[in-house]
Amino acid sequence: MNKINEFVSEYIGTLTECVKNTNLKNLELSANEIYKTILRNGSIYVCGNGGSAAIANHYVVDFLKFFKDKTKLKPKIFSLSNNIETITAISNDINYKKVFSFQAENYCEKKDLLLIISSSGNSENIKEVLKFAKKKKIKTIGFSGFSGGYLKKKSDISIHINANNYGISEDAHHILMHIQLQYLVKKINNK
Repeated sequence: MNKINEFVSEYIGTLTECVKNTNLKNLELSANEIYKTILRNGSIYVCGNGGSAAIANHYVVDFLKFFKDKTKLKPKIFSLSNNIETITAISNDINYKKVFSFQAENYCEKKDLLLIISSSGNSENIKEVLKFAKKKKIKTIGFSGFSGGYLKKKSDISIHINANNYGISEDAHHILMHIQLQYLVKKINNK
């Protein structure tokens, strides 16, 4: 029992430090960019692989339910990681690296926002959707971990977690998503 207590303390301590050491200016910039996108009636698209896909899908849940319930705004938010039929068709018939960019080509407009979550920041499908967004001048927010990779370097707003651990990176991204959401709700309701 004692060993798990030590591990929990170490894990929570590392996670707390990672969240505290996040670039808070960029976190606020990203929250403001989300708010501006909602006000201009743009859509927010989110994507990620594996655990990051789960976080992307959770963004949709919280913004559609919690945000709409707590404010008078009606955000349009969609996950490019959500439709397994579309993802498998694109990866089988075209290429897995196109699973997000192919969808984005059909949906995204200049007034929209693309929120990309990737611990490594270097997955080929992440690079492809980021290249597409740059070409079309669509604003991007990138949540990355480890060294941040391509996503950290190329996102318009980078939220980087300095952790070489997938669990810590993903947990921190999830926590920051909730912070961002609740901060925005509080800011809007205090105007």
